[in-house]
Amino acid sequence: MANVTYSAGIDHVSGALAKPGKSGQHSCEKMLLATHRVAATTNNKCNRLYLRTPQKRTTPLSPRELQIRARFTSVAAMIKARKEDLSKITDDQIAFAAQRNEPNGKKTMLAWYWKVCGDEYDESHNG
Repeated sequence: MANVTYSAGIDHVSGALAKPGKSGQHSCEKMLLATHRVAATTNNKCNRLYLRTPQKRTTPLSPRELQIRARFTSVAAMIKARKEDLSKITDDQIAFAAQRNEPNGKKTMLAWYWKVCGDEYDESHNG
């Protein structure tokens, strides 16, 4: 991944700049992919350039990686359920708005959900 600055007059590019060929003498397995982040964030570096090549994992998943994947799956499910729970929506919006302008406050509702649900998961599994 690299941060990208385009020539004057080009604000951003998004999509495949080069695709791998499917057949023929000049086919390769690399793809040059440019992305432009449009989600709300506090970072102003929003253009990225990736060189994608096929990769095969050579080692099995470690116990720590399995824990991280399990946490991600569980927290994502908690967020989905919480966003759909009509009894919590108003309270969540009020709590989000109250912390948004704090020094370490989350700037987006989704980031706030990840923090709250992640903290709940950590509390129930680690202490």
